[in-house]
Amino acid sequence: MQPLGKYIVLIGIVIVVIGLVFWLAGDKLGWFGNLPGDIRVERKNFRFYMPIMSMILVSILLSLLLWVFRRFF
Repeated sequence: MQPLGKYIVLIGIVIVVIGLVFWLAGDKLGWFGNLPGDIRVERKNFRFYMPIMSMILVSILLSLLLWVFRRFF
């Protein structure tokens, strides 16, 4: 059970760090969600938004983070 507790604490620390980044640098991340590949359709009574490039960027960053995590732990 001890390794499980270690992983839960590490996940909590990662969540806190991500929260601090968004809290302290939230105004500097305005470009996120407005990348050139994000689809936005706005009509009179209809709004559709699909952040394709933003989610690809998140996927790449998470894959890199997990690769580094597996490499060292």
